[in-house]
Amino acid sequence: MISQKTKYAIKALITLAEEQARGGSSLRIEEIANRSNTPKRFLEHILIDIRNAGVIGSRRGRDGGYMLIKAPESISVSEVLRMIDGPIAPLPCLSRRAYQRCEDCEDEATCRIRKVFGDLYSAYLLMVESLTLTDLMRDDSLLESTPELDIIP
Repeated sequence: MISQKTKYAIKALITLAEEQARGGSSLRIEEIANRSNTPKRFLEHILIDIRNAGVIGSRRGRDGGYMLIKAPESISVSEVLRMIDGPIAPLPCLSRRAYQRCEDCEDEATCRIRKVFGDLYSAYLLMVESLTLTDLMRDDSLLESTPELDIIP
């Protein structure tokens, strides 16, 4: 499951990308919050994290606000997930950027848990690394809950 914070980040990024596509420049935080249906108090911290990661920029002044500084087609969902929530691997021994050997593992090569979750994670990675902000702009339903997929309580 993605965190609510990540969902807010994706919604804000889609809003900024749509504004850019319309030929607009920057949006104030209030406008991003209204358009993305995101609470402003959470959005402030999220936008700072995204800005610090080099995905958006900010400008002060009367015409100030936030704007994308990376092309929407170059911002992958996996990048946003990692930026907001950290490593996305289901096991530390599968993480590319935060690898750690599992304390209770005798041999990674023969670990059945690692094998099963590694296969699942590979399929998941193919999707989230190829899915970009541009893809999400095309289909808002990708952000909505799909009841048949909500099988984990």
